Amino acid sequence: MAGVESALKEALSIEGALGAALVDMGSGMALGTMGHAAELDLALAAAGSTDVVRATARAVELQGRNEGMEDILTTLTHQYHLVRPLTGPGGQGLFLYLVLDRARSNLAMARHHTRRIESELTL
Repeated sequence: MAGVESALKEALSIEGALGAALVDMGSGMALGTMGHAAELDLALAAAGSTDVVRATARAVELQGRNEGMEDILTTLTHQYHLVRPLTGPGGQGLFLYLVLDRARSNLAMARHHTRRIESELTL
């Protein structure tokens, strides 16, 4: 069982992780942030990613799809930005935001680890 700080520490232990945030989808506010890279403004990135999560959820809804959103990936030249909406009892209305160094990370393993972090999160 992991709280916010433990979940963020666990996210940063993922190979290539530069920063992580746990974000409230309703307000866009980060419940917690942690990072290795000084140039990352995780609170600002988390707030901006809230718009992406909402837009994606709305697009799925408009299509009449009855599917849950597992994650959203933004690929930059040197980074991956992975967003995982949380669906467990402790995470409804939240998402995990993870920034990865593209050269040092394994995206499949990062996705695997974010699923595990979600399953262990308690608030």
